Amino acid sequence: MTRQQTCPAADRGGASVLLLAVGLVVLLVGLFGTAVGAARTARQQARVAADFAALAGAGTSLRGAEAACQRAAELAAANGARLVRCHLDGLDVQVTAEVTAEPLPGLPRKATVTSRAGPVRG
Repeated sequence: MTRQQTCPAADRGGASVLLLAVGLVVLLVGLFGTAVGAARTARQQARVAADFAALAGAGTSLRGAEAACQRAAELAAANGARLVRCHLDGLDVQVTAEVTAEPLPGLPRKATVTSRAGPVRG
């Protein structure tokens, strides 16, 4: 009976390479999850800012387009967004708010949401 001898030196470092590959995969999945989470948070922040800005603008729409849009811009800024567009149509106010997020370093993205508010029509 002959024993088959294996050279232990040939297997050295195999587990380390495998562990390094698994660690890299976990890191990439974590980065992807963080980027998706940051983008979703920015989108939600833009949505909230646009909704509040539209409501605030509609509340002051009787004073004119300038006053309504100024109030909408104030509320958008208070919610961490920038008012991109504001339009007064009768007593309805339509605003577009934008939030800039950086899900990954050096990769800025903009979330833009449009919202409309005004009196209920029967």
